[in-house]
Amino acid sequence: MSNALQVVVVSGGAYSPSRTLVLAKAILDELQTRLTIESRLIELGTIARQLGGALSRQELSPEVDAEIQAIENADLLIIATPVYRGSYPGLLKHLFDLVDINGLIDTPVLLAATGGSDRHALVLEHQLRPLFSFFQALTLPIGVYATESDFANYQIISEPLQARIRLAAERAAPLFGASATPLLKIA
Repeated sequence: MSNALQVVVVSGGAYSPSRTLVLAKAILDELQTRLTIESRLIELGTIARQLGGALSRQELSPEVDAEIQAIENADLLIIATPVYRGSYPGLLKHLFDLVDINGLIDTPVLLAATGGSDRHALVLEHQLRPLFSFFQALTLPIGVYATESDFANYQIISEPLQARIRLAAERAAPLFGASATPLLKIA
């Protein structure tokens, strides 16, 4: 029996390569410096066609249903989504439409998003938090938002973004028994 934290990362982009996936993996990597983790990565693009054709959970393939079960059984969810036309993709919403209504109660959720500009940063607060509040999940207070300018060749190049990722992981770790280490000491 493993004592590792079961972390499920959902990358809500449909395309590859993906800045959203890069961001999600960076958050996971930072958490792994603080916690013992077993992770599972769910890329929306790889299940999109099967998921989109299902009107109910019963219509899902066993593989896609297993992904939803992993979401429901996670100790921690990392949800990263691109922002399209001011919102997260409809297929990401459809994925969560198929999650059991009681499947995420008290599950910590770390929110992240990528967009073309800073204008979409509030998607974390005004769209993703309400979605997970409906599920009675515990959205973590520090979310991570990144713009195209934070990346070059699908690598994070922005120190402020890297600092935000570290801060999000630092604040999440104590929920699972790890001690927080401050990023900055102010004299």
